[in-house]
Amino acid sequence: MTTDTPARRGPADPVKTLMHRHRTLCEQAVDPMEIAAGLEAHGVTDRTAARFRHRDVFSLAEELFARIPRAEAPPPDTPAPEPVRPGRGLRAAVHLLPGALCAATMAAVAAAAGAPTPVPRAWRDAPSPALAQTVIAAVGTCLVILALRLCVRHGPLRARCPSARAAWLWTCWLAGYALCGDWLLQQLLAGGTDLPSVRPQYAGGAALALTCAVVPAAWCAHWFAARARRGLTDSRCLTAFASRVRPLLLTTVTMQLAALLALSAAVDAVAGGGGAGPVAAASALGLLLFLARLLARHGFPVAAAAGPAVAVALEAAAPASVLAARLPGLAPVGKPVTAAVTLLGPSAVAAVACALPAAGLLLYALRALTGASAHAPDPVAAPAVPRAEADRP
Repeated sequence: MTTDTPARRGPADPVKTLMHRHRTLCEQAVDPMEIAAGLEAHGVTDRTAARFRHRDVFSLAEELFARIPRAEAPPPDTPAPEPVRPGRGLRAAVHLLPGALCAATMAAVAAAAGAPTPVPRAWRDAPSPALAQTVIAAVGTCLVILALRLCVRHGPLRARCPSARAAWLWTCWLAGYALCGDWLLQQLLAGGTDLPSVRPQYAGGAALALTCAVVPAAWCAHWFAARARRGLTDSRCLTAFASRVRPLLLTTVTMQLAALLALSAAVDAVAGGGGAGPVAAASALGLLLFLARLLARHGFPVAAAAGPAVAVALEAAAPASVLAARLPGLAPVGKPVTAAVTLLGPSAVAAVACALPAAGLLLYALRALTGASAHAPDPVAAPAVPRAEADRP
């Protein structure tokens, strides 16, 4: 017998199951690339697409885009209200704040060193210039930290996923080592005590260069995200999109590194610092933190925390090896650090400790940030599907 009813795919249609599973994503998508980005975010890979009888995720997204009706746009006479966003001027001022506060703190500390004592010196409890400097530095440091937290919570540097507490601990360690790590290492190599009683010497130039580098970091992150999103719309397949994003990422990293080198060299020249060593160390640290934040911004918080963690381990190993070399029979343990400091200066430890994980993060970013899911505009509304479930047709 024959019938006029057309044959249906029904339950034998594997794409239909996926279509219902991600219906909200498909209805709200404006092009197949946006569906492909959402599928990748939910764990659908090219291997999964092959089980749905498609060559890749983009081909699968094209069928979903064609088969499901999408949400209708509002009529022309009732335009959708635009979201209220802070002006660019306000965002730029926010990212200028850490550098401005750091410069003001350094100027206030320098002024307090030569300021007259506000009370007669005959009084026993008269505050000393050193105490005034300490109070000013502590207050200024707190203000700079609050400004930095404001920068990474809003604008181009905010993370898509909440940052882990460990990431903040690693960042604080790296900042502390940049301030007084070289001085501490020199004290230990000179045979100083485990807890030196002398007043620490801080490298304020590195702190000023890094806080000022927040402005180019925000601009570079915005530049990369905007052009990658544009490539997501224009590319016709995921391979073409990856080939477009890879040079964008390298250009972004190069621009940020150039800004870091320029700022570090300028601050070092004005402050009369130690030359190429501190400049290289500050630039390597700034690049490491920028790559970590870029990865966190695009949905890779674990990798973003792993890079600084490796740098912390390397920096901690340097003074630990110097202390271990004082024990009987362990003198060779401290020879590599001693030789590096003798030949290249104490800043070589921080430069190498930050440059190595920065290179690792760059290699990881060249693979992770070239995927469509890294540039999805917002988390998709469809319910998340475990990877094991996504691999089943």
